Amino acid sequence: MRRFAPFALLFALTACGDSYTPGPLYQATSDDCGTAVDADTFELPRGITVSATNIVPSAEPGIEIGVNYMLPRTTQVQFATKHFQVSQPKGALLENATVLSVYQRPTNGKAELVEIVNGMPLSMNSVGTSDHTQLRYRLLIKGKMPPRFDLTPPDVIIGGKRYVSRTYTYRWFEEKKSYGMCR
Repeated sequence: MRRFAPFALLFALTACGDSYTPGPLYQATSDDCGTAVDADTFELPRGITVSATNIVPSAEPGIEIGVNYMLPRTTQVQFATKHFQVSQPKGALLENATVLSVYQRPTNGKAELVEIVNGMPLSMNSVGTSDHTQLRYRLLIKGKMPPRFDLTPPDVIIGGKRYVSRTYTYRWFEEKKSYGMCR
């Protein structure tokens, strides 16, 4: 019986790990992506979420999209890749979005600009003075966009394990005369 005790402890510790099952990794659920949505949130392990917003007016040539990460207290996220990729639907890369700014905001405080070095911060850390910390990435897409395109945030590393983020889908809505997020 004693020789099996270490294995029992190992199995007990394994059972205490994160039980994470990702939601759908591709946002669009229909072929025509005909349903407009204002925002979409994707859950990552440890209560971390990533959400993308609809397109907002840009002061520079191109279009802007916001991507928000919400980190519970004592969590950290590292980027496994360095780019927010803009591509054809489930297809070829069109361009890497430019990170214009990153704002960090504890839910009980005001936003602060995070310094961007070489394109974007490589990790995000929650603050200890708030239950949650929001990090908002303001992205610029400069190229001419096709009628439909995808935005894929970088893969992330949480607790030493790599996770894939959801791919968000946008399309041109003729009735609105603008691009919007779709499902």
